[in-house]
Amino acid sequence: MALSKNSGGHRGMQESMYSVIALVFILVACVELCDAAAAIDVYRLIQYDMSGSAYGSRFAALNHHAASLHFPPGADLSRAVLIIPLRELNITFVREYINQKKPLGGLLFLLPDIFSFENGGNKQVHEKEQLKNLLAELEQLLIHANIPYPVYFAFENDEIDTVLADIKKNDAIGQPATATTGGYKLVIPTPEPKKVASPTITNIQGWLSGLKADGDTNQLPTIAIVASYDTFGAAPALSVGSDSNGSGVVALLEIARLFSLLYSNPKTRGRYNLLFGLTSGGPYNYNGTQKWLRSFDQRLRESIDYAICLNSIGSWDNELWIHVSKPPENGYIKQIFEGFSNVAEEMDIKVGLKHKKINISNPRVAREHEQFSRLRVTAATLSEISTAPELLQGTGGLYDSRQFVNETAITRGVKLVAESLARHIYGHQGKNVQIFADGGSLAVNPAYIQSWLDLLSQTPRVAPFLSKNDPFVMALKKELTDHTDEVNMQHEVLEGVFTFYDSTSARLNIYQVASVTFDLLLLLVLGSYLIVLFSFLVITTRGLDDLISLFRRPPSRKVKTA
Repeated sequence: MALSKNSGGHRGMQESMYSVIALVFILVACVELCDAAAAIDVYRLIQYDMSGSAYGSRFAALNHHAASLHFPPGADLSRAVLIIPLRELNITFVREYINQKKPLGGLLFLLPDIFSFENGGNKQVHEKEQLKNLLAELEQLLIHANIPYPVYFAFENDEIDTVLADIKKNDAIGQPATATTGGYKLVIPTPEPKKVASPTITNIQGWLSGLKADGDTNQLPTIAIVASYDTFGAAPALSVGSDSNGSGVVALLEIARLFSLLYSNPKTRGRYNLLFGLTSGGPYNYNGTQKWLRSFDQRLRESIDYAICLNSIGSWDNELWIHVSKPPENGYIKQIFEGFSNVAEEMDIKVGLKHKKINISNPRVAREHEQFSRLRVTAATLSEISTAPELLQGTGGLYDSRQFVNETAITRGVKLVAESLARHIYGHQGKNVQIFADGGSLAVNPAYIQSWLDLLSQTPRVAPFLSKNDPFVMALKKELTDHTDEVNMQHEVLEGVFTFYDSTSARLNIYQVASVTFDLLLLLVLGSYLIVLFSFLVITTRGLDDLISLFRRPPSRKVKTA
C-alpha cells in the first residue's frame, strides 16, 4: 500500500514536471513573438474646445498596424497608423485626408532633430527654413481641424528610422501590415483624455521705484515693460516658443537687470517708476494681461506714461516694428517713435511704425498693447513681425525652436529698448549719449541672455498645463526678485471660450507581429507537441494499453426494464 502511494506521488511529480516544461516552451514562444522592436517618446496633438466646437486630436489610445506613404492604391487605412517624416510630407495629401474625413487609424509625424530641445542639427540654412515653413503650415492645419483619431509627433532616431525603412519596403512590394500579413504594430496604452479643470494663469510683476525730488508730493510717472511668457502649439509638451515669446521674456529680464544697477544708486536713479510685467494667457486674447491691468487701481493706471510690450525679437536681421493703436500723430506716439528711431539710427538698424485702430466692440486683440489701449493707456508692441497674427498663430509652436533664434538679435533689441527708455527717463532725447555702452559696467550681457534663452527653449509653457507653483514660474519670480522690488504674483482662472484636455505625451511601443499564417503554423506545432507530450506521459505512467483505451469507444450500457 505504501509502495503504491509512493509510485503514485512519483508519477504526479513527473507529470507536473513535464507540464511545467511544456508551459515554459509556450511562454518562451510568446515572449519571442511579443518583444517590442522599439519604444519611443511621443507627443500628442493638442485637444481643445473653442466656443463649444471640438478641435485637435480627440483620442489618445493607439493599437493599430503601421503604414508608410508608400501604401498600395486602394489600401484600407481605417486600422493603420500612417508614419510621415516631415521631410516627406505632402501637405496637400494630409489636408485632403483630414478635410474629407477619410478613415484612418492614426497619424505619427516624425520631426528632424533641429526642432528638438537639444541644440542639434547641422542642416543648411535654406533647408532649415523650408522645413520650418512646412511645419508651420502643418501646425495650422492640425490645430484648426477636428480629427477623430490619435495624432502624435516624435523625433527621428535610428530605431524609428530602421522600423520605417522596413515598413516602406513591405508597402512598396504590396504587402502592407495587416492581421493577415503581420508587420509592425503601434501601441499606446493610455486612458482617454480628461478635461483640465479650472486652468490657472499666473502674472508676475516687479517694481523699481523712482527718486522723488525733495518736497515733491506728486506721484511719479511710470513706464511699464511687459512680455507674455506662455505658449501655444500643436503639441503642448513641445511648445517652447524660443522666439515667441522666449525672446521677449529674455529681453525683459535683461532690461530689468540693467536698470536695477542704475536704480540701486540714488545718484543714478531716475524720476520714473519702472513696472515689469511677465504675463500669461497671451495666446488666448492676452487674457492674463487684461486681468493684470484690471487689478490696478485707477491712480496707478493713470500714472503710466506708456507701456512697451516685447514680442518676438529673436530672429530679425535689420528691422523692427513698433505697433500702436493710437494715430501716429498722437504726441505720445510721436515721442516714443522718435526716441526709438534716434537710437536705431545710431545702431544702424531700422524701426518702422505700424498703426492699427482697435475695435472696442470686438473683444479680439492681435497684440498685447491693445489690452492697454482698451483702458486708454498709451502702449506699443516692439516686434520683428510686421503683420497682425491670427488667433493661435505665431504663439510658440513646434517650428519655434532654439535653432531659429539668434541671441545677437535679442542683444541688439535689448540695447535699443534700454537706451530709448534711459534717454526718455534722464531727459537725453535727441542726444548721442550711450548709457549702456559696450564694454562698460552697464553693458548688455550676452551670456545672461544666452543662458535664459537656453532655459526657455527647453521649457514647454502652455498655460493650462502650468501649475501655480511650477518650477519655471517660480524661477521667473526669483529672477525678478533679484532685480526688482515688491515682486507680486497674481493667480487667475483662464476665462474665455477655451477648454483643454490632458494626455499631452506618452510612450509608444512598436511591436513586430507575425502573420496569421505563422500563427496557425505555430498553433499546429504546439498542438502536435502537446499531443505527443500527453501520449508520452500516459505511456510512461500508465502504459500503452491505457493510452489506447482512451481512444476506444466505450461499450454501450443496456438499461434493464422491470
